[in-house]
Amino acid sequence: MMPFAYTRAQSIGDAVAALVADPQAQLLAGGTNLVDLIKYDVAQPLTVVDINRLPLKGIADLPDGSLRIGALASNSAVAYDPRVRERFPLLVSAILAGASPQLRNAATTGGNLLQRTRCYYFYDPASPCNKREPGSGCAAVGGLNRIHAILGASDACIAVHPSDMCVALAALDATVEVEGPDGAREIAFADFHRLPGNTPDKDTTLAHDEIITGIRLEANHFAANHTYLKLRDRLSYAFALVSVAAAVQIAEGRIIELRVALGGVAHKPWRDQLAEAEFAGAPAAEETFARLADRLLAQAKGQGHNDFKIPLARLAVVRALRQAVNGRSQNQTVKAIQ
Repeated sequence: MMPFAYTRAQSIGDAVAALVADPQAQLLAGGTNLVDLIKYDVAQPLTVVDINRLPLKGIADLPDGSLRIGALASNSAVAYDPRVRERFPLLVSAILAGASPQLRNAATTGGNLLQRTRCYYFYDPASPCNKREPGSGCAAVGGLNRIHAILGASDACIAVHPSDMCVALAALDATVEVEGPDGAREIAFADFHRLPGNTPDKDTTLAHDEIITGIRLEANHFAANHTYLKLRDRLSYAFALVSVAAAVQIAEGRIIELRVALGGVAHKPWRDQLAEAEFAGAPAAEETFARLADRLLAQAKGQGHNDFKIPLARLAVVRALRQAVNGRSQNQTVKAIQ
């Protein structure tokens, strides 16, 4: 591990100024990802900027009926907030499906959005990785790629985004609030994370000198019919092979509005809003769910070891929509698949 300077920001302006001053500076919140990256020499910041004293831990109702979650609110604080549990239970379910209670107590909302991939080769500085060292190649292509992408990948990178929370936020159409040297701006969640293309080292559209200040969730009609289904190698702490955040508004047996986001399958939480719109008005039935699954995975491509993810994802979409329509969300305490 290389030595680095440590500074503690007293304001958002301090944090932004530190990022402007040092293009290699990294922000430290919960540290559940950054500390590992530093230990493995994957990240080598010259300066670590501690932002834990910033006033960004609150969860607040806004006048327009939306809910704002501060970037430093811990995953546990979000999951057990009564307003989130009542109005956005899909987000609660996704958070409880991820990590362990100890990690959820430390991990922050903003940090969750900025997680780096858990690709084996990304974490191994001895292996070529375009995400870690642009232009060096992708060892996962043709290598051990069981956990890798089946959608939206490129020849430069087939890594996947590891977050559970972000899959639910994608389905809920969250808005990311950020602040930088040019002031504050908002980013639609669908535009926050990037597909790899030829620049897989850039995970998000967030500029280096910008800091996430919060997440905003608009009111919705999905509290009764939702589920977060996570399929993984073991039921204890593990990243998703495939996950599905499903939310449905139904009336008289037909779909009024539908949201489906997939995790563990792409460089970003995967959602196809055009496909969702096509099924508005369709019967809330197994045949509809199967057709939507086929539509969502029409462009899926395996890399050899992860070919199994394609049929697994199809089954997961159908099962998740069945759970959501029946009002039986996945139990994240028992964890046995319903």
